[in-house]
Amino acid sequence: MHRGKRYRDAISKYDKDRLYTPIEAIAVIKSFDVIKFDETIDLAVRLGVDPRKADQIVRGSLTLPAGTGRSVKVAVFAAGEQAQSARDAGADYVGADDLAARITDEGLMDFDVVIATPDMMAQVGKLGRVLGPRGVMPNPKSGTVTDDVSRAVAEFKSGRVEYRTDRVGNVHLPLGKLSFSEADLLENYRVVLDELVRVKPASAKGKYIRSITLSTTMGPGVKVDPLKARVVGDTAMAV
Repeated sequence: MHRGKRYRDAISKYDKDRLYTPIEAIAVIKSFDVIKFDETIDLAVRLGVDPRKADQIVRGSLTLPAGTGRSVKVAVFAAGEQAQSARDAGADYVGADDLAARITDEGLMDFDVVIATPDMMAQVGKLGRVLGPRGVMPNPKSGTVTDDVSRAVAEFKSGRVEYRTDRVGNVHLPLGKLSFSEADLLENYRVVLDELVRVKPASAKGKYIRSITLSTTMGPGVKVDPLKARVVGDTAMAV
Protein backbone atom coordinates (compact mmCIF):
# COMPACT_ATOMS: atom_id res chain seq x y z
CA MET A 1 0.00 0.00 0.00
CA HIS A 2 1.34 3.43 -0.95
CA ARG A 3 1.75 5.79 2.00
CA GLY A 4 2.16 9.55 1.78
CA LYS A 5 5.30 11.41 2.84
CA ARG A 6 3.73 12.66 6.06
CA TYR A 7 2.71 9.15 7.07
CA ARG A 8 6.20 7.82 6.36
CA ASP A 9 7.75 10.70 8.31
CA ALA A 10 5.49 9.91 11.28
CA ILE A 11 6.50 6.24 11.30
CA SER A 12 10.17 7.24 11.29
CA LYS A 13 9.70 9.07 14.60
CA TYR A 14 9.01 5.99 16.72
CA ASP A 15 9.41 2.22 16.95
CA LYS A 16 6.16 0.74 15.61
CA ASP A 17 6.85 -2.58 17.36
CA ARG A 18 7.52 -1.09 20.79
CA LEU A 19 4.90 -0.98 23.54
CA TYR A 20 4.85 2.53 25.03
CA THR A 21 3.47 3.83 28.30
CA PRO A 22 0.37 6.05 27.88
CA ILE A 23 2.43 9.18 28.52
CA GLU A 24 5.06 8.16 25.96
CA ALA A 25 2.47 7.21 23.33
CA ILE A 26 0.72 10.57 23.62
CA ALA A 27 4.07 12.36 23.29
CA VAL A 28 4.81 10.37 20.13
CA ILE A 29 1.41 11.23 18.64
CA LYS A 30 1.93 14.90 19.49
CA SER A 31 5.26 14.86 17.66
CA PHE A 32 3.61 14.10 14.30
CA ASP A 33 3.57 16.96 11.78
CA VAL A 34 0.42 19.05 11.86
CA ILE A 35 -1.67 19.19 8.68
CA LYS A 36 -4.38 21.58 7.54
CA PHE A 37 -7.01 20.42 10.02
CA ASP A 38 -6.98 19.50 13.68
CA GLU A 39 -6.90 15.71 13.61
CA THR A 40 -8.80 13.57 16.09
CA ILE A 41 -6.79 11.21 18.27
CA ASP A 42 -8.52 7.84 18.39
CA LEU A 43 -8.21 5.19 21.07
CA ALA A 44 -8.77 1.52 20.20
CA VAL A 45 -8.86 -1.05 23.02
CA ARG A 46 -9.10 -4.80 22.40
CA LEU A 47 -10.90 -6.45 25.31
CA GLY A 48 -10.83 -10.07 26.39
CA VAL A 49 -14.58 -10.54 26.03
CA ASP A 50 -16.86 -12.55 23.76
CA PRO A 51 -19.44 -10.07 22.36
CA ARG A 52 -21.51 -13.01 21.10
CA LYS A 53 -22.52 -13.52 24.72
CA ALA A 54 -25.00 -10.94 25.98
CA ASP A 55 -23.37 -10.75 29.41
CA GLN A 56 -20.00 -9.86 27.87
CA ILE A 57 -21.09 -6.92 25.74
CA VAL A 58 -19.32 -3.87 27.14
CA ARG A 59 -21.45 -0.79 26.57
CA GLY A 60 -22.06 2.58 28.17
CA SER A 61 -21.19 6.25 28.03
CA LEU A 62 -18.75 8.53 29.81
CA THR A 63 -17.81 12.19 29.92
CA LEU A 64 -14.32 13.13 28.78
CA PRO A 65 -13.13 15.81 31.23
CA ALA A 66 -11.33 17.77 28.49
CA GLY A 67 -14.12 17.19 25.96
CA THR A 68 -13.77 15.75 22.46
CA GLY A 69 -12.85 18.96 20.69
CA ARG A 70 -15.54 18.49 18.07
CA SER A 71 -19.05 19.77 17.55
CA VAL A 72 -21.66 17.11 18.31
CA LYS A 73 -25.08 17.16 16.68
CA VAL A 74 -27.88 15.70 18.79
CA ALA A 75 -31.33 14.47 17.73
CA VAL A 76 -34.00 14.07 20.41
CA PHE A 77 -37.27 12.16 20.28
CA ALA A 78 -39.56 13.87 22.75
CA ALA A 79 -42.90 15.65 22.98
CA GLY A 80 -44.42 18.50 24.95
CA GLU A 81 -42.35 20.02 27.71
CA GLN A 82 -39.58 17.49 27.19
CA ALA A 83 -39.23 18.56 23.57
CA GLN A 84 -38.97 22.21 24.59
CA SER A 85 -36.38 21.33 27.25
CA ALA A 86 -34.31 19.60 24.57
CA ARG A 87 -34.50 22.66 22.32
CA ASP A 88 -33.52 24.95 25.18
CA ALA A 89 -30.51 22.70 25.92
CA GLY A 90 -29.27 23.07 22.34
CA ALA A 91 -30.50 19.91 20.59
CA ASP A 92 -30.11 20.15 16.81
CA TYR A 93 -33.20 18.13 15.90
CA VAL A 94 -36.26 17.60 18.10
CA GLY A 95 -39.51 15.86 17.32
CA ALA A 96 -41.59 12.70 17.37
CA ASP A 97 -43.49 11.44 14.31
CA ASP A 98 -42.18 14.34 12.27
CA LEU A 99 -38.54 13.57 13.16
CA ALA A 100 -39.04 9.88 12.38
CA ALA A 101 -40.48 10.83 8.99
CA ARG A 102 -37.49 13.04 8.22
CA ILE A 103 -35.17 10.12 8.94
CA THR A 104 -37.09 7.49 6.97
CA ASP A 105 -38.44 9.60 4.11
CA GLU A 106 -35.84 12.34 3.70
CA GLY A 107 -32.75 10.38 4.75
CA LEU A 108 -31.88 12.76 7.59
CA MET A 109 -28.80 11.35 9.32
CA ASP A 110 -26.88 14.52 10.10
CA PHE A 111 -26.48 13.78 13.80
CA ASP A 112 -24.00 12.00 16.06
CA VAL A 113 -26.23 11.08 19.02
CA VAL A 114 -29.91 10.16 19.34
CA ILE A 115 -31.67 10.67 22.67
CA ALA A 116 -35.23 9.61 23.45
CA THR A 117 -37.65 9.80 26.35
CA PRO A 118 -38.91 6.35 27.49
CA ASP A 119 -42.41 6.95 26.10
CA MET A 120 -40.91 7.46 22.62
CA MET A 121 -39.02 4.16 22.45
CA ALA A 122 -41.85 2.19 20.82
CA GLN A 123 -41.73 4.65 17.97
CA VAL A 124 -37.94 4.91 17.87
CA GLY A 125 -37.71 1.12 17.83
CA LYS A 126 -39.20 1.14 14.34
CA LEU A 127 -36.08 2.99 13.18
CA GLY A 128 -33.75 0.25 14.40
CA ARG A 129 -32.71 -0.80 10.90
CA VAL A 130 -31.61 2.76 10.19
CA LEU A 131 -30.17 3.85 13.54
CA GLY A 132 -28.71 0.49 14.59
CA PRO A 133 -26.03 0.18 11.88
CA ARG A 134 -24.95 3.73 12.64
CA GLY A 135 -24.54 2.86 16.32
CA VAL A 136 -26.90 5.63 17.45
CA MET A 137 -29.91 3.61 18.63
CA PRO A 138 -30.95 5.02 22.04
CA ASN A 139 -30.24 2.73 24.97
CA PRO A 140 -30.69 3.18 28.74
CA LYS A 141 -27.20 1.79 29.42
CA SER A 142 -25.61 4.59 27.41
CA GLY A 143 -27.74 7.31 28.98
CA THR A 144 -29.61 8.05 25.75
CA VAL A 145 -33.02 6.88 26.99
CA THR A 146 -33.93 9.30 29.75
CA ASP A 147 -36.59 11.63 31.14
CA ASP A 148 -33.91 14.25 31.79
CA VAL A 149 -33.33 15.15 28.14
CA SER A 150 -31.93 18.61 28.85
CA ARG A 151 -29.15 17.14 30.98
CA ALA A 152 -28.40 14.43 28.43
CA VAL A 153 -28.19 16.95 25.58
CA ALA A 154 -25.88 19.21 27.61
CA GLU A 155 -23.60 16.29 28.53
CA PHE A 156 -23.24 14.98 24.98
CA LYS A 157 -22.65 18.48 23.69
CA SER A 158 -19.89 19.03 26.25
CA GLY A 159 -17.93 15.80 25.83
CA ARG A 160 -19.99 12.76 26.71
CA VAL A 161 -19.33 9.83 24.37
CA GLU A 162 -20.86 6.38 23.92
CA TYR A 163 -18.84 3.19 23.66
CA ARG A 164 -19.63 -0.39 22.76
CA THR A 165 -17.62 -3.46 21.86
CA ASP A 166 -17.72 -4.36 18.19
CA ARG A 167 -18.19 -7.94 16.99
CA VAL A 168 -14.60 -8.92 17.84
CA GLY A 169 -14.33 -7.15 21.21
CA ASN A 170 -12.81 -3.80 20.24
CA VAL A 171 -13.87 -0.49 21.74
CA HIS A 172 -13.17 2.67 19.71
CA LEU A 173 -13.38 6.15 21.23
CA PRO A 174 -12.16 9.64 20.34
CA LEU A 175 -9.60 10.85 22.88
CA GLY A 176 -9.54 14.48 21.78
CA LYS A 177 -7.79 16.61 19.19
CA LEU A 178 -4.12 16.79 18.26
CA SER A 179 -4.15 20.39 19.47
CA PHE A 180 -5.04 19.28 23.02
CA SER A 181 -2.30 19.48 25.62
CA GLU A 182 -0.62 16.25 26.67
CA ALA A 183 -2.13 16.71 30.14
CA ASP A 184 -5.68 16.93 28.76
CA LEU A 185 -5.19 13.91 26.51
CA LEU A 186 -3.73 11.92 29.39
CA GLU A 187 -6.69 12.85 31.61
CA ASN A 188 -9.18 11.78 28.94
CA TYR A 189 -7.23 8.54 28.47
CA ARG A 190 -7.26 7.87 32.22
CA VAL A 191 -11.02 8.32 32.44
CA VAL A 192 -11.64 5.95 29.51
CA LEU A 193 -9.40 3.18 30.86
CA ASP A 194 -10.82 3.51 34.38
CA GLU A 195 -14.32 3.22 32.93
CA LEU A 196 -13.50 0.13 30.86
CA VAL A 197 -11.96 -1.56 33.89
CA ARG A 198 -14.96 -0.59 36.01
CA VAL A 199 -17.46 -2.23 33.64
CA LYS A 200 -15.48 -5.44 33.14
CA PRO A 201 -18.02 -8.27 32.83
CA ALA A 202 -17.90 -10.73 35.72
CA SER A 203 -17.99 -13.59 33.22
CA ALA A 204 -14.93 -12.38 31.28
CA LYS A 205 -12.04 -14.76 31.82
CA GLY A 206 -8.31 -14.38 31.27
CA LYS A 207 -6.53 -11.20 30.27
CA TYR A 208 -9.05 -8.35 29.99
CA ILE A 209 -7.09 -5.51 28.36
CA ARG A 210 -5.54 -7.29 25.36
CA SER A 211 -4.16 -4.37 23.34
CA ILE A 212 -4.34 -0.58 23.14
CA THR A 213 -3.54 1.62 20.17
CA LEU A 214 -3.53 5.40 19.76
CA SER A 215 -3.71 6.95 16.30
CA THR A 216 -4.59 10.17 14.55
CA THR A 217 -7.11 10.58 11.74
CA MET A 218 -4.44 10.43 9.05
CA GLY A 219 -1.55 8.89 10.97
CA PRO A 220 -0.20 5.50 12.04
CA GLY A 221 -1.03 3.68 15.26
CA VAL A 222 1.15 3.76 18.37
CA LYS A 223 0.89 0.73 20.66
CA VAL A 224 0.42 1.14 24.41
CA ASP A 225 1.67 -1.52 26.81
CA PRO A 226 -1.46 -3.24 28.22
CA LEU A 227 0.51 -4.04 31.39
CA LYS A 228 0.97 -0.30 31.96
CA ALA A 229 -2.39 0.78 30.64
CA ARG A 230 -3.89 2.66 33.55
CA VAL A 231 -2.67 6.03 34.82
CA VAL A 232 -2.57 7.19 38.42
CA GLY A 233 -1.29 10.74 38.57
CA ASP A 234 1.51 10.79 36.02
CA THR A 235 2.46 7.15 36.56
CA ALA A 236 1.47 4.23 34.34
CA MET A 237 0.07 1.36 36.39
CA ALA A 238 -0.58 -2.29 35.55
CA VAL A 239 -4.19 -3.35 34.96
